[in-house]
Amino acid sequence: MAKILICDPIAQKGMDMLKEAGHDVTIETYTPEQLEVEIAKYDGVIVRSATKIRVPHIKAGKNLKIIGRAGVGLDNIDVKDALDAGIEVVNTPAATSVSVAELAIGHMLAASRWIGYGTATMREGKWEKKMMKGTELYQKTLGLIGIGRIGQETAKRAVAFGMKVIAFDPYIKVSPTSGVEMVDKDTLLAQSDFISLHIPHTDETHYIIDKPDFAKMKKGAILVNCARGGTVNEEALAEALESGHLKAAGIDVFETEPVKGTHKLATLPNVSLTPHIGAQANEGQTRAGIELAEKFIEFFKNN
Repeated sequence: MAKILICDPIAQKGMDMLKEAGHDVTIETYTPEQLEVEIAKYDGVIVRSATKIRVPHIKAGKNLKIIGRAGVGLDNIDVKDALDAGIEVVNTPAATSVSVAELAIGHMLAASRWIGYGTATMREGKWEKKMMKGTELYQKTLGLIGIGRIGQETAKRAVAFGMKVIAFDPYIKVSPTSGVEMVDKDTLLAQSDFISLHIPHTDETHYIIDKPDFAKMKKGAILVNCARGGTVNEEALAEALESGHLKAAGIDVFETEPVKGTHKLATLPNVSLTPHIGAQANEGQTRAGIELAEKFIEFFKNN
């Protein structure tokens, strides 16, 4: 029997599976300082995105054998330090791919058809129909920056809308899916009507879209980021939107999360915003919880 701490609740089915397998499961949210004190009691820790597992927690986790993230990105875990300490790190890379891909398409539609601004202004009793001339997705070119699992799921849905899909990926050179042409970054920026990011935030991808990149984009292009904050320079994005070079943007992720106060992008009418909810669909979270529970059960069977 292992003592498992769940800092950020996962799907009930996943928690039930861990208990049914005989493990001692504690569900508790701690401050970073509290977690540093409490973590020594546990053999395994499960987080989603709210809780961060940093070096002090890893050093304090004297009994820690495995850290699990119910989701894709691992930027809230100091992975290398954990591995160096002999602690396994697992995630659920496929579980929420459809959830994020659907949100990306949703932001394309919302940004291109003024859905957020229309909702906000109608709540104020306004009828601003004349300024809300939209853009169809049909027969437009979608440029995917990142063609991993989520990028591929986004491509499938874009094709169903009648879009042409091209992709650039700093890690993948050959398209893993039919119907998607791999191109270099500058070609993607020049040809795309819509650009959607689906990459992790690393040293290599930090500000992969920066001020010079916006200048290379088509006038009237629409940018969507449901990947990670820090991949797009937010100040440069705001400038491109205010100047009219970009028609609109749909943004789910931010350099600093949670956002403090009113974000600069939230003051612009041509931006669709959500607070990092890409994986926040019931179905995706259920898959993530079950998959993570299965990985923990298997791990403790063998360790």
